[in-house]
Amino acid sequence: MDRRDWFLLGAPWDCSGTGRGEAGGPAALRAAGLTRHAGVDLGDAATVISDCRRDERTGVRALPETIAAAHALAASLGAGMRAHSGRRPLVVGGDCSLLLGVFAHTRQCIGDVGLWMVDGHPDYLDARASETGETADLELAVLTGAGPPGLTGLGRAVPMVEAHHVALIGHRTLGLDPASAAELAGLPTGLLTIGSPELIGDPHGAGSRAAAWAAPLGMPMWLHLDVDVLDPTILPAVTYPQPGGPDLDQLAAVLAPLASTPDLLGFSIADFRSDLDPGGRHAADLVKLVDRVL
Repeated sequence: MDRRDWFLLGAPWDCSGTGRGEAGGPAALRAAGLTRHAGVDLGDAATVISDCRRDERTGVRALPETIAAAHALAASLGAGMRAHSGRRPLVVGGDCSLLLGVFAHTRQCIGDVGLWMVDGHPDYLDARASETGETADLELAVLTGAGPPGLTGLGRAVPMVEAHHVALIGHRTLGLDPASAAELAGLPTGLLTIGSPELIGDPHGAGSRAAAWAAPLGMPMWLHLDVDVLDPTILPAVTYPQPGGPDLDQLAAVLAPLASTPDLLGFSIADFRSDLDPGGRHAADLVKLVDRVL
């Protein structure tokens, strides 16, 4: 693939509504050279969230603004895919809640789309059980149909993605606290899980396994990278770091078989905290990672 195959769309989305550094991720990664991977840069979707209040009924933080952000990203993504039908979207966040906007579009306009979710966390909480109520704690649950109707219904049809069309890759499985262990145990059946120890032990094999799992589905696949999958000794510029993750070489090896599949519909990158990277070194590392993968 070369730069002519992609268009870039920013999603400066911080589901906490506190002005954390995730919203600065698109600008920081552009400044580090990410735009060279796209023949077209469509700028940013209107996904800025400034409300940090939790909805009393659902426990979701910034619920009305989150719904509006998801619709805005879905609209911008759809417009970009129609105008540049020969290119794949590269969506850059912002936090991983951007997947709500991505799948709000794909569910309505494409139909069944599978998900490779490379993430250090399962993101499968109920908002009321979350300490923060942030949608970054629960987007996988919402995508697969568990959560408030205002969120699960963003794609009109529920679920936005079937659980057995999801592969969760790189999440931590060892040394978990009781709450994290309960979250992991609550994942729906049918979902493919490839934990961080398996990824680290054989990165290319883990990526090849996830690619082979998707092939019989016969559907477009979305590749999502939450950069907190990386070990914090490699990338500390995230909100919720966890030890036990891969390094950049291992992550590149697992992503490469997924990025090269002909069924790849699009790619998203989330959760980089530009405010924790004042010198831009980590942004440059992430752009080099994209160089290797794409």
